Amino acid sequence: MGTHVDAFLGQLARHLRPQVNELAGLLLQRLHSELPELGEDAEIAALTLDETAQHVTAFLDLLETNPDVCAPKAPLIALEGGRLYARRGFPVSRLLRGFRLGHLSLLELVQAEASRLTSDWQVIHLAMMRLVVIAFDYVDRSSEEVVAAYQEERDRLLQRRLALTNEASKRIGTTLEVTRTAQELTEVCTEDFADLVTVDLFDSVLDEAGTGSAEALTQRRVAQRSVLDGCPESLLRIGQAHSYPASSEPARTLATGRSVLRHIAGAEVPTWMAPSGSHGRFLRTLGLHSILLVPLHARGDTLGLVQFVRHRTPVPFDDDDLLLAQEIASRAAVYIDNARRYTHERSIALALQRNLLPRHAVKQSAVETASRYLPAGSRAGVGGDWYDVIPLSGARVALVVGDVVGRGLHAAAAMGRLRTAVRSFADIDLMPDELLTHLDDVVIRMQREESRDAGETSATCLYAIYDPVSRLCSLASAGHVPPTVVPSSTTHSSQAAGVVELPEVPIGPPLGLGGLPFETTEFELPEGSLLALYTDGLIADRTRDVDVALTLLRDVLTSAPETLEETCDRLLAALLPSRPADDVALLVARTRALDPDHVAVMDLPSDPAAVSGARNFASDVLAVWGLEELSFTTQLIVSELVTNAIRYGKSPVQLRMILQSTLTCEVFDASSTAPHLRRARVSDEGGRGLLLVAQLTEHWGTRHSREGKVIWGEQPLPAGSGPTPEGTQSRLDPG
Repeated sequence: MGTHVDAFLGQLARHLRPQVNELAGLLLQRLHSELPELGEDAEIAALTLDETAQHVTAFLDLLETNPDVCAPKAPLIALEGGRLYARRGFPVSRLLRGFRLGHLSLLELVQAEASRLTSDWQVIHLAMMRLVVIAFDYVDRSSEEVVAAYQEERDRLLQRRLALTNEASKRIGTTLEVTRTAQELTEVCTEDFADLVTVDLFDSVLDEAGTGSAEALTQRRVAQRSVLDGCPESLLRIGQAHSYPASSEPARTLATGRSVLRHIAGAEVPTWMAPSGSHGRFLRTLGLHSILLVPLHARGDTLGLVQFVRHRTPVPFDDDDLLLAQEIASRAAVYIDNARRYTHERSIALALQRNLLPRHAVKQSAVETASRYLPAGSRAGVGGDWYDVIPLSGARVALVVGDVVGRGLHAAAAMGRLRTAVRSFADIDLMPDELLTHLDDVVIRMQREESRDAGETSATCLYAIYDPVSRLCSLASAGHVPPTVVPSSTTHSSQAAGVVELPEVPIGPPLGLGGLPFETTEFELPEGSLLALYTDGLIADRTRDVDVALTLLRDVLTSAPETLEETCDRLLAALLPSRPADDVALLVARTRALDPDHVAVMDLPSDPAAVSGARNFASDVLAVWGLEELSFTTQLIVSELVTNAIRYGKSPVQLRMILQSTLTCEVFDASSTAPHLRRARVSDEGGRGLLLVAQLTEHWGTRHSREGKVIWGEQPLPAGSGPTPEGTQSRLDPG
């Protein structure tokens, strides 16, 4: 009987072979009614038709052969269908349902045809039992192969997406530049994900005026990239401002913050993507079929919009692609926001830094100066480097360079506070080591005021004082690199041109440690010598030894051009050919010596009778300098200063008059007692000397040294007067 059934099944198969396409069409109608999504995709619909026909053919082959000898296998097109369903994102459960539904329908059609070939119900019954066994065996085996192909493709897609996510994490956000970060996003996503990627950011984000807003629809195209040369799909150019219509999908995406997956069927092209008919026809020619709209969100703000477009890639975007695009865009948004915030803070810090640094050359006659400040590269951030030139009494000048540890607004603000403190301490004429001691206390107080999150403030500083009368330079360092000094060629016979072999300059601890002493070093400089004060960013480089950098610096200074501005430019070109990794503050000074004709000195005995001689000496000096009209006020000033020194100070006492842009009268005595300005009562016989000096001079003050103190007063010169010509007697005989 079994042989008879097999023969009947073979006859049934041969009878149905001419009807394969008709049977496949009937099966597809059943499938589409149960699974309509199979007919929505043109590629899937075409493949399903061929696959169904091959399944019918394979099943009929089994009816003509012995399935126990030849195990049923799925057609190759069925395996390709499983891979296609995986790429389209169909759930495997829907795939299996379609597979079993199709075979069940085929079994019903074959059963109906069998009843037409014979009226022997016993044969039909046995044939149907055999058909069920063959059909389910075929479904089980072929579905296993199709599911394996489906899963293999899903795993491959997952690996590709993981690779894309990993690539995006490596290549997006390599800089702290907004536009570059956006461009990196487009570069990564057009390699194996989309055919066109565009990035639009709100103008407010780029202008650093605030965060993006759904109401502010004006955007700017900051980056775009296509698999086609020149991005012909986009009518916008990079840098062009635009706004999407309020009713368009991009505008709604920005307003709601929800991503959109849009499939484009047939001739439908969104007007916001193709405002003109010709461009719409061009996009249809390219085969535009799907778009992802993903907002850029970071820290609660909407920064802009990313569009992912496919036209050359035949596979449209699916929900998994949308999730992948959202993940990549989310990371990119954080990087863009970081770059935006960094740029904003850097701009503020740099503006603060530049406003706190000297804007114009300070008027003084002790040195000629030129300076440079270079902020670090974009990733490093603005630091706390500064320099300053501070005129002091007695024609002297203070040269300062310092570096606050850290970056950003905190370092720039700390730098401003320290620079102000240095100027305040310089105003009371402190010695370099004493000034750094007081500055150290300021840093310690700043540390106590700071929160733990702000980090501990620390700084280095070099403070130097140059006296053009004695040509002495006094300096002290708080953890700062010492200056480089090159004397002029017109030096004393005991010195040769070249780098000065300075006495060992003790480098004290950085500011902020407290309790450790600083030390002042003094050395003489010939007129025309060069001093270069700088922060370590000028010489520190990972690829170069510090000694090599110092040699370059000395070579440039030794062969320095006439102008200091050119010297600064050459130093930066030689030592910093590329953007510096750290901030750089550079101050170059050429020393001047005050003409001896403009200095008059008189040693005085500690005797009140010497006051009269001091007045006469001052009158004679002014006559030589052509400043007789200042004689009366100068004699009063000298009289009060000398009287104060003789009465309250200690021997020796010395009067010094200095003529430069002002007339300075100084009286030195060996006492360290500081005088006090007070307003005398009517009944007081004295106490009005310093008050009188303060009223007669433009500036006055006291400076201390290890030998004693100097009380000085400055008067402005009369209009049209100035230093006498060269050749005047350099020192007047007090006798």
